[in-house]
Amino acid sequence: MKIYTGTGDAGETGLYGGQRVGKDDVRVEAYGAVDEANAALGVAAAHLRDGEILALVTQLQSELFTVGADLATPLARDTQAGKSIVPRIEARHSVALEQIIDRFEAELEPLRSFILPGGSPGAAFLHLARTITRRSERQTVVLWHTAPEEMNLEVLRYLNRLADLLFVLARAANHREGIADVPWTRPADPGERS
Repeated sequence: MKIYTGTGDAGETGLYGGQRVGKDDVRVEAYGAVDEANAALGVAAAHLRDGEILALVTQLQSELFTVGADLATPLARDTQAGKSIVPRIEARHSVALEQIIDRFEAELEPLRSFILPGGSPGAAFLHLARTITRRSERQTVVLWHTAPEEMNLEVLRYLNRLADLLFVLARAANHREGIADVPWTRPADPGERS
């Protein structure tokens, strides 16, 4: 199978099921941002030192493929003989993320202020993946407002929860490497800077 087909050279792409849309379509923007988040998780994985967090990130990358397929397939075009053609995100996926968040939060000190994204390279890239996930969530909201009947609402819940989890995992990665969170401090007035 070739990586190029030439069918997208005029600015269109194919959705699962054959429908052609512009590459600037809100659906393409949504699943494209999910793909970016997945790639950022790949970079984070390349820098993570903790085996448990690394294994979890790899699992999340696989789930993001499901999210992308879900977003790329309008609901109306997703059934054959009453069965879904592509895997779909379900409530159980978000519930599982909540359970993981709770487990990792139990080992962290409660936050008393905002923290700066950073720390170890793995944690910094998890923070980057978190912000890209938030963007994918915003793009998915645009899709929801444009065509709610063609979208699985569970995807929004999942992306929201995933961004929360990535924040917690970034903190956990730093914690497990002995790196403290850096709290946000109010900037000094311009005249007080050194």
